[in-house]
Amino acid sequence: MTKIVICGVGGQGIILASDVLSLVAMDEGYDVKKSEVHGMSQRGGSVISNCIFGKKVYSPLIGQGEGDILLAFEKLEALRRLPYLKKKGLLIVNDYEWPPSTVASGKAVYPIDIIQTLKDKTENLVHVNCVKIALKLGNIRCTNIVLSGVIAKYLPFKQETWLSVIDRRVPKKTVEINQAAFCEGFSNVACL
Repeated sequence: MTKIVICGVGGQGIILASDVLSLVAMDEGYDVKKSEVHGMSQRGGSVISNCIFGKKVYSPLIGQGEGDILLAFEKLEALRRLPYLKKKGLLIVNDYEWPPSTVASGKAVYPIDIIQTLKDKTENLVHVNCVKIALKLGNIRCTNIVLSGVIAKYLPFKQETWLSVIDRRVPKKTVEINQAAFCEGFSNVACL
């Protein structure tokens, strides 16, 4: 069984990314369970989704210290959800800051050097500026699919399956840019 925790901020496309991952795993013949907590996900609130795939999966829940992969759409959310990752699990982080409302209002300070803190706390860190890649492609809204391309490097699924699911799952007018975003993410993995 493989347990993946996906986290970030409302509005970043976390639910779509977890849907794509789940559909890819199903298309590849795995049993899949998924759960999500939207919370204040309209814009700016913390969002977390669990996706588990394997021969037979009985529960969609991932407890602390059980995640094989933590896919974080935002650096502070990576730090917040790090306890869900196994000791030797893989942490994939989008190098992006989306300050919470407490920081925006001046009631708190966004932590400095989060990437260094994450490097100090985990053995396996992949760090990619997916927003920069999405902007280069012309649409920041495909950042989530760039991240899907990054995680795809570490999963046992064919690229063709990912591209097929993206074709079926995203709005038709965005298929081309999202497939390009996936390919860019897949080819721009940088390990620290």
